[in-house]
Amino acid sequence: MSKPDENLPDDPAELRAMIAALQVENARIEAENAKMSATLRVHDQLVQALRLRIAKLQKLAFGKSSEKVEREIEQLELALEDLLVAVAENDDAPIDEGQDEPSPEAADAPALRRRPRVSDTTPRERRELDPGTCCPDCGGDLRVVGEDVSELLDMIAAQMKVIQIARIKKSCRRCERIVQEPAPSRPIPGSMAGPNLLAHVLVSKFDDHLPLYRQHEIFARMGADIPESTLVGWCGRAMKALSPLIERIEADIMGSDLLHADDTPIRVLDRSKKDKGLGKGVKQGRIWAYVRDQRPWAGAAPPGAVYRFAPNWKEEHILSHLANARGILQADGYKGYAKLYEPEPNSGRRLREAACWAHLRRDFHDFWTSTKSEIAREALDRIGKLYDIERDINGQPAGVRHAARQQLSQPKVTAFFAWSEQQLLRIPGKSDLAKAFRYGLSRQEAFSLFLTDGRVAIDNNPAERALRPIGIGRKNWLFAGADTGAETLARAMTIIETAKLNGLDPQAYLADILDRIHDHKINRLDELLPWNWAPLASTTDSQAA
Repeated sequence: MSKPDENLPDDPAELRAMIAALQVENARIEAENAKMSATLRVHDQLVQALRLRIAKLQKLAFGKSSEKVEREIEQLELALEDLLVAVAENDDAPIDEGQDEPSPEAADAPALRRRPRVSDTTPRERRELDPGTCCPDCGGDLRVVGEDVSELLDMIAAQMKVIQIARIKKSCRRCERIVQEPAPSRPIPGSMAGPNLLAHVLVSKFDDHLPLYRQHEIFARMGADIPESTLVGWCGRAMKALSPLIERIEADIMGSDLLHADDTPIRVLDRSKKDKGLGKGVKQGRIWAYVRDQRPWAGAAPPGAVYRFAPNWKEEHILSHLANARGILQADGYKGYAKLYEPEPNSGRRLREAACWAHLRRDFHDFWTSTKSEIAREALDRIGKLYDIERDINGQPAGVRHAARQQLSQPKVTAFFAWSEQQLLRIPGKSDLAKAFRYGLSRQEAFSLFLTDGRVAIDNNPAERALRPIGIGRKNWLFAGADTGAETLARAMTIIETAKLNGLDPQAYLADILDRIHDHKINRLDELLPWNWAPLASTTDSQAA
């Protein structure tokens, strides 16, 4: 190979020309680098701004004007995702997938990256790279002294499979009788759909929010042309098969003596409203969620969620849903709940109201964000100290929680309401801050109920979390096709979300249930409830194989 200086010309003029060309090229490269650096700096600044904006909006997601806030969050998240992809595309440095767990000092900061976590039950395939038995240098024998193991996360694409069920016919040589095994029952009689496929369709539609026309396209790429009309029929018949189980879940959850309740809007097609309403032929219905979650106070009853659809926001639907409810209802200040808390003749109140401190806190947070009011800031600090106590007693038995609240929280709550009355004398009566104080003072008994009962939560977050899948789903399906479609959505979410609350994989659970429910004795149906369910050994073995 020749040396670089041997290729240089001897003519000084040519050398000067080469140097000038190199200087021009260097200047161009430096300009491009400066432009790329400036672009990356702008992207980084925009990414940080979007992260902060999203973090602030997420605190308001279930507060005032939640629909508008949710739409803004969705748009910002999409913009942030595109920016992060663009930054990653231009980054030549080795990728850093982060640590297994964030450092304690950075726990409150939004994590940019976190190392992927893989369950211990995920199948693992071992590939050994063996250097052989002989040393490549001297030819001596090699012995094992250890190994270095690293993991590569990969995915095997979903595969459609046709299961042929061959029922062999045999005849008796003596009596000529024909002997044949009976045909096994199917999740949908007369249908080709197997239980795993049906479970996949249901979970994809109602949990992953993937419309059926998109599933049709996915299945086509896998070699199965399943018409959308067939997928519709499968969903309907599968939900019919699951109906007895869903009814048991609803009866068990709604019979609890402590429920969380909340609602969210849902757009529903309505041909009678082609010229009015939210849009051409669209009206606004509501989805209510009723949640039982005794885990924060180590209760014995398993968690579960029941969803109900109503075509409007009238109180008659709430009164119907909770007609047989007794005990404590934790909810927001929706006026439709008021009649439920009224005393009944000769029986007292059948439902006591437990108010949500997170809802009250949002009102003060909204005012502080817009005005930087010191009074609103102090209200936030006072409520924050109550939450500090709750974090320490979360998961403790009800008696322990009650004792801690009496000792630590009771004085703070009493002081908060006394301080609230004093502040009302100092601020304009029509301000939003005054409205927030009056909202708390008018429900002082409901806000104090958690102090006298260790089972009661400080807020209604379990119900608000239960409604988040609806908000996520609206990004994809936009609206329900009709009232009946929204009712099916509510019932499907009841069984899927209850399974998830009990730590189950909803697809594995539904596949097993659909495979067994037609042959299961009706008087033993409770064995299939999410909190009682155990997969059949044969099913588990076949799936593992």
